Amino acid sequence: MASGREIKTKIKSTQNMRKVTRALEMVSASKIRKAQDLMKASRPYARSMRKVIAHVAQASTEFTHPFLVERENVSRVCYVVVTTDRGLCGGLNSNLFRRLLPAIREYQQQGVQIDVVAIGQKAVQFFRRLNGVNLIGSTTHLGERPKVEQLIGVIKVVLDAYTEGKFDRVFLAYNDFVNTMTQKPSVDALLPLPSVAAELEAQHVAGVALEQSHDWDYIYEPDAATVLEHVLSRYIESVVYQAVLENLASEHAARMVAMKSASDNASKVIAELTLSYNKARQAAITQEISEIVGGAAAV
Repeated sequence: MASGREIKTKIKSTQNMRKVTRALEMVSASKIRKAQDLMKASRPYARSMRKVIAHVAQASTEFTHPFLVERENVSRVCYVVVTTDRGLCGGLNSNLFRRLLPAIREYQQQGVQIDVVAIGQKAVQFFRRLNGVNLIGSTTHLGERPKVEQLIGVIKVVLDAYTEGKFDRVFLAYNDFVNTMTQKPSVDALLPLPSVAAELEAQHVAGVALEQSHDWDYIYEPDAATVLEHVLSRYIESVVYQAVLENLASEHAARMVAMKSASDNASKVIAELTLSYNKARQAAITQEISEIVGGAAAV
């Protein structure tokens, strides 16, 4: 059994650790409401944009934007991966990587080259260590109130490369906020847009399924090229921005739950160590009494 002094030192260090975890839990609990409000305010716009783009992707138009062309031969795929900048949020990031890696490995086995755009410090660190993956762009430390302007740089890298034919598919990976206890790692199709329409229709999203028995189109002003270039760029920005907000809310929720669990475990450890300390102290007292009694008897 460890000595009383050693046990007392362990109790003190565990108490200090519990103070840190409780502080982090309280910080995340105070920030999660603001993150949820940002996420919920942006959700209707992002979902409406996805529905509109799904309709546009299925329209018959004389002008064909590069984002609307589905390429048969896939030789290069890009993943836009959204993670946190900091750790101590349970398995949030690791679950996303675990969801993402099988798809990446499957493409690599087919000889497809994989490129990654990382949003968040944890994604940057992970994909720098991963063999066979090219990290072509990154942005980190977006803060508690991310702005679309902070994402335009990496989004432009992806859009320019896709327009030039360097990418054949683009996917968006992030943690979808379900509730405080549940965050779902998601990998959604981003480009080409027919893939997005098919994905939404497969998910039975209301307002996406269309009749395919006749051709139809929108009337564009001033012309289809100008309107589609603007609308499709705004669509990509809105979807990526929404993914960042979803991931931010998921981060605070996961950290709050993880830190509460850590605080509860620390309390259990302290209780067990306190019991061990009392036993060790009682044993030491008993031993001293025995020595005194033994000495007195010898005299």
